[in-house]
Amino acid sequence: MKQLPYGYQTELSLNFGHNGQGIDLSLGQWQKVATSRLFMRDAGLLILDEPTASLDAEAEYEAYRNFTELMTGQTSILISHRFSTVRMANVIAVLENGQIIEQGSHRELLSLGGAYARLYKIQAEQYISATPALCVV
Repeated sequence: MKQLPYGYQTELSLNFGHNGQGIDLSLGQWQKVATSRLFMRDAGLLILDEPTASLDAEAEYEAYRNFTELMTGQTSILISHRFSTVRMANVIAVLENGQIIEQGSHRELLSLGGAYARLYKIQAEQYISATPALCVV
């Protein structure tokens, strides 16, 4: 907020800014705004759908530290394709064609050797045995 030209009064869209004073945010910044709204409500049900898809690794780490605090003591549904994300859940439901095909904790699903385990191994291999390549960060 400190970096915004008018602080909390800054219009967060070029479409809504008065006299050209609005600013446009990156996808990651919009995602942070949406996430911060979660802390302003006391909802009985929290639904997070790919909540860190547009965040960099550091912002994602910080977001999940906050999500853990936010989700404590309330019903939460976390939708994600990232296994680093789904491992946070007490119960993971694996969907295929709109049906739950597996359900359990991360460890339980790995031990089943089914779809979850197969997809987890595919994603893990990308980190473990990736062919070195030029990458600009």
